[in-house]
This record gives sequence, C-alpha cells and structure tokens, in this order.
Amino acid sequence: MILASCALFQPSPQQRAQQIDPMLAAAGFRQYPADTPAKTQALKDLPALSVRHYTGKQGALRYWVADPYSCQCLYIGDAQAYQRYEALRVQNQMLREEEETAQENMEASQDMMMSPFGFGPGIGFGY
Repeated sequence: MILASCALFQPSPQQRAQQIDPMLAAAGFRQYPADTPAKTQALKDLPALSVRHYTGKQGALRYWVADPYSCQCLYIGDAQAYQRYEALRVQNQMLREEEETAQENMEASQDMMMSPFGFGPGIGFGY
C-alpha cells in the first residue's frame, strides 16, 4: 500500500524545477536571469516549467521554459537543445521507473520471506 501512495505523490513546483533545470542546462539551453523587477514580474506571468516555443527572427523554432521557482530565470534553446532535453527527460523517466520497479520487487521479496508466524518462508510452514 505504501507504493500506491508514492505513485500518487506529486512533486512541488520547486522539486520539479530542481529536476528540470539540470537537464535544460545539460541539453544546451541558455539561462537568462530575471535580474530586474520588470523581468521578475514578466517571469511570474509566464507558464512555469512548461516547454513552449516560438519562431525566431531567422525563422527557426526557439524553445523556452520559465522557472520562477528555482533559478528565477528563463531558459532558451534551439531545436537541437530541445531534442537533447527530450532525450534526457525520457532517460530520467526510465531510470525512475526502474528504481520504482526495483523497490517494488524488493518489498515483494521481503513479504514472501516472512510467514504469518514471523519466521521462515511465506509459502507453507517449512517444518
């Protein structure tokens, strides 16, 4: 039952930002700090921690992510940075799923090792 409640756990925006920021930086997104009151307010008005895009002056797609929680900055990257970010995001998701499966397997193994009497294998009495 503990795993069911863990599966429902939703990270806070600060926790999500702390997960996302390193991936954005590693993927090649540039960080633009909200270093004035006007930029800070503009950052707060943007959708937070969501990858969005726009068409740049040269006609190429540019991607951005607003983070008012951790770095108080705007990340901007090109199509290659976005592709690298998506690959990292999928990779991290797979790692989290593997960790959850390993935890479930360990707990199931521990449950099977204990009988209702508190000793021996859980299957049969083992006399």
